[in-house]
Amino acid sequence: MVKIIKSCFEFSYKAASAALFGILLLIAFALTAAMGSQEYFGFFRYDYLLFYALIIQVSLLYLKLESWAEAKVIALFHLLAMGMEIFLTHPHIASWQYPQPAVFKLLTVPLFAGFMYSAVGSFFARSLRLYQVSFSYLPRFGNMLCLAVLSYLNFMTKFFVPDIRLFLFAWSVVIFWKTKLSFQLQNHVIQLPMLPILLILAFLIWIAENISTFYQIWLYPSQVDAWHMVGWGKLGSWYLLLLLSLVLVLKILGKRDENGTWLLKKL
Repeated sequence: MVKIIKSCFEFSYKAASAALFGILLLIAFALTAAMGSQEYFGFFRYDYLLFYALIIQVSLLYLKLESWAEAKVIALFHLLAMGMEIFLTHPHIASWQYPQPAVFKLLTVPLFAGFMYSAVGSFFARSLRLYQVSFSYLPRFGNMLCLAVLSYLNFMTKFFVPDIRLFLFAWSVVIFWKTKLSFQLQNHVIQLPMLPILLILAFLIWIAENISTFYQIWLYPSQVDAWHMVGWGKLGSWYLLLLLSLVLVLKILGKRDENGTWLLKKL
């Protein structure tokens, strides 16, 4: 019984540590909600969230809670996500909107928005290291990268050509069906199938998305007049976006051998 309690504590502690960036952002979303669209000393709520996110990122690097290699892959995901944000918030698309003003913005997107995606990348990168994760039967990177790129492009091309997300879901199930991840807990190695883990992570991000829209960080068109929970369909979107983050992290931070075994590089 004691070992079970210790294992649960260790797992929870590492999970919270890996998700530190995201947790701190969600706390800031709640605490700054009262600022609304009002200007404070020449800046707005979104601008202060940008300053706050930059402080978090610098602090993680300074305290060595995040390595420069991890920061690089997180930055790449950040840039890719910002490109998608700019497209999807364009007035002619308007998949969602940022309802409050900002000094620091790129077209329709406040600059702090990219850090929400950075938090996802940070979670993946820090989880791999904290849990000493390894993978078995991992698909070849060319296969995974092709899936990730098509998933990314589909978020934008679906407005002009047929949506292929069902095909992408099926593809991911086929290539990851045998994939398992292993991690250490109380000096024991635990092995789990990868697909359920991705679904659980997508669900957790969906919860974070509901918190974010509740505090008006961004809003979907149907939420402008009155807030309601984000539809379950967004789980699929987060699942596909997680694949992009995961592939970038795995490619840059680890190495896959010919047998499909992936191990974290020594940083």
